[in-house]
Order: sequence, then structure tokens, then C-alpha cells
Amino acid sequence: MKLQWIRLDSILVSLLAAGLVQQAGAMEITDNLDLGGAIRARLDYDPDRDISEFNFDTLFFTADYQSDTWTAAAKYRFYGDAYPYRYTDNVGDIAFAEYAWVGYKFSPTQQLQVGQTAIPFGLPAYFGSTFFESLGNVIGLEDTQNIGFKYLQQSVDWNVQAAYYPIPAEQGRGTSQGGRTYGTSVATADDYVGGGSDNHEQNILVGRLARQFEVAGWKSEIGLSGLASTLENQDTDKDGHRFATALHFTGKHGAWGVQAQAARQQMSPKNPVDDHLVSFGSFDGTFNVAAKGNLYVADLSYDISGQYGWFSGIKLYVNYSIFDKDESAYLDSQRFIAGSSFTLGPLWIALEWLHGKNDPYIGGSDYTQSLGAGGSNRWENQLYSNIGYYF
Repeated sequence: MKLQWIRLDSILVSLLAAGLVQQAGAMEITDNLDLGGAIRARLDYDPDRDISEFNFDTLFFTADYQSDTWTAAAKYRFYGDAYPYRYTDNVGDIAFAEYAWVGYKFSPTQQLQVGQTAIPFGLPAYFGSTFFESLGNVIGLEDTQNIGFKYLQQSVDWNVQAAYYPIPAEQGRGTSQGGRTYGTSVATADDYVGGGSDNHEQNILVGRLARQFEVAGWKSEIGLSGLASTLENQDTDKDGHRFATALHFTGKHGAWGVQAQAARQQMSPKNPVDDHLVSFGSFDGTFNVAAKGNLYVADLSYDISGQYGWFSGIKLYVNYSIFDKDESAYLDSQRFIAGSSFTLGPLWIALEWLHGKNDPYIGGSDYTQSLGAGGSNRWENQLYSNIGYYF
């Protein structure tokens, strides 16, 4: 396999080299404030498409503040000048905030967060164990952020979260019209998206109720989530709607972990022509998503404890997700991931085999239409790895 490298600024090289000889950890500025971040590389290998890339992935910085009354957190990411962003010239040509919020603690178990936060929907905090994430991510339900107010309360057995977001996440830097964000959300379609739409999502209400319990040695959680929002179409000046619900379960018994979720997403846009598709975007790109469908996710994991030379924190996992679309003429999207995450010295690594069908991010099916009408309708494969030094 011929590996292709890109040029890195000397500061990035220095950071990565430092990671080989010292232990990673956030820098404590004061008793309340920690600053940190990571530099990551990625491996993409797909012989069917003649892709063999090993290069820079991302650089991000984090800030975390904690006191008895106040809490705050921020994370900003930088991409560019590397696969799959070789159309840009420099690291930072694509850049956006993942989150940025300030919180007030009413008590040790209650707080209100204001700013750009992750929506409280479904399995926490991701729909499974994988780094690449499930199809829930690309239909805008997993690891998605918006700007507004979020309330959190944790009792002995219950977790309650409710949020109101007047507006979606802030658009960062990039070349896309509506995909300059980390999380996937409703977007203005780029010109290359056939049948694309221009909807702005607003007045987003999200709620999540979960109960923790233990039975037969399994520490478990079952929960219900809901989302409702307005889709303001910029071409027709008419308002449509988006609704989503989810039922999830998690269980942990010793080294074994199980996660499962069933979700329903139903959108009624007021597009000029086709109301069966809504354009979404993230990571400097936009694509179509079927307006109505069900998402199913199942995840099984196993933790291997102990230290094995430089290896530790080993997790093995498999994850399957399917987006079952209502339109009979649309091809369902499926994603299967088998992988492992582990620590190698000061580096954290995820190594995953991606297996997808009508998946915009696996095997070159059809980036703009796979989640809508469908793509190649063949199972595609790819080897993916992410290697990070966190500081």
C-alpha cells in the first residue's frame, strides 16, 4: 500500500513528536480552568477506489471551566490541505466550533447551559461505540449541536434533559453553502446536489427522559427522546416541520456492553417541487436525506482490561445501523462497523472496518443521494483509522 503524506506545519510535527515521549493531558491553567486539544491523523484504504491515504486529519483546541456555581466548555476544530479536503490550500480553510457554552449550577445535580450544545437525543453521548459513528449522525440525530438553552437534572435513578434552540449551529469556515458545521443539520444545498432544498431549521425543541436501573448484574438505562422544529423554506417562504422520536436501551455487565435504539424521523418541508427530500450538511458538504424514515441501531462491545506492553484500554465492538425510508422507491441505507479502540503509549487509536450500502461516506456510493433515493445499492468496504495525540 502506497501511503501519501501531506505537508504539516512545524508546530503540528512538534506536537506529534512530543506525544511519543510524554503522557498526554489537559493543561491546568488555574484550579478551575483547563486547556487542551488534540492533533489527529487518519488512514483511509479502499482498493476498489484506489485510495490509500495516511495524512493529517484535524487539530482542535478545548477549554473547560468548573467552579461551585459556574461551568463552561468550548471546542474548535481545524481541517484542510489533506484528504478528503485537498481542494483547500491550508489547515484552517475548513474550521468550525463543535460546542461553546456557559452553564449555571442550581445544585450539584441541576444546571442550565446557554450556547452551542449537543442536542439531548437518544443514546448518550453517541449511538454506539464506534469512532466513525452510525447513520444517525448523517441524518442529523447523533452528535448534533444547536444554539440555545439546555436544562439538565440527574437524580438517583432519573436523568432529565430539555432544550430549546432558536437557531441551528453557527456556520464556520469552508466552501459549502450550508455544510460548514461539525454536526449534521438541515442546510442550504450546494449547487452540485441534484434536487437539493434550502430550508432553515429554527425553534428546535428537544427532550430526553431516561431511567437507570440494575437487573441480573446489568447496569442499564432505558430512555425516550423527542424533537420538534420548524423548517422555513427560503424559496417558498412557507414553514414545514420536523419531528423525531427515539426509544433507547443501554446495558453494561462486566466487560460486555449492549446498546440499542429505534428512532423515527418525519419531515414535512414546503419545498418548491419535491417534499420527499431535505438537504442536510456538515464537514463542508451537503446531501439529500429522505424526509421520512425509521432508524435502527444495535451495538455490542467488549472491554479488555489491563496493560499489554504499550497497549491498554482496549475495546472491541460491532455496530449496525439502518435507515429504513418510507418511500417505496427509495433504497434503504445501511452501515456496519467492526473495530477496536485502544491506547498505544500516549496515542489513542481507533481502527475500523466500514461496510456500507447506500451510505454517502463509504465506498463512493453516491455522496449527495445515498441517504435520499439511494446510491449504488451495493455493499462497499473501507478500512479507516484515526490516530490522536491529546494534550
